[in-house]
Amino acid sequence: MYKTVIFDVDGTLIDTEVAVINSLQKALMEYRNKEYAFEQLQFVLGIPGARSLKQLGIPDEDIDRVNERWNFFMKEFSHFIKVFPEITELLESLMENKIVVGIVTSKTRKELADDFVPFGLMKYLPHIVCADDTANHKPHPDPILKFLEISGAVPSNSIYIGDTIYDMECAQSSGVDFGLALWGCKNPDSILTQKKLSNPKDIWGLITS
Repeated sequence: MYKTVIFDVDGTLIDTEVAVINSLQKALMEYRNKEYAFEQLQFVLGIPGARSLKQLGIPDEDIDRVNERWNFFMKEFSHFIKVFPEITELLESLMENKIVVGIVTSKTRKELADDFVPFGLMKYLPHIVCADDTANHKPHPDPILKFLEISGAVPSNSIYIGDTIYDMECAQSSGVDFGLALWGCKNPDSILTQKKLSNPKDIWGLITS
């Protein structure tokens, strides 16, 4: 039985794919005057924006500026962002049953405030680790290790729920179990894990088993 459930945000608690990719396309068009296909940019899902831009070949001196424009354009597509079905009810149940719950995300604190806080779910998620909080990011173990430190959770009875291979590798390297959120995952066959969850309610089954 798990006593701690740690959630990724994008692709796990909220569906941000369209907003993230469309706003990045617009930022890159402004910066490079070049169109990128949606599929070309899907690799950015699950890793910090600055790291994504570096992989796209943006020079170090321009990364902050392009990232700022990316976040600016996110507001234009915010109406595409939505909470996945059953998430709110799951979080309520976890809180009522005194399960330790929180977030480990590649979003910065500002991005979390802009994209996630408006949905009103923070009251269920007292422990938070954002990209600002560790020098190393997913798939490095540091974000989850930081979460364990601030929450007092024990790795052996903790599970991290995410939708990307970066999430799985972060969990494995930090010594906590991993559950793959199939409702947000785009390439489930390439992520080898025993716990594949079809919907958020399946997480409750892991708690009570």
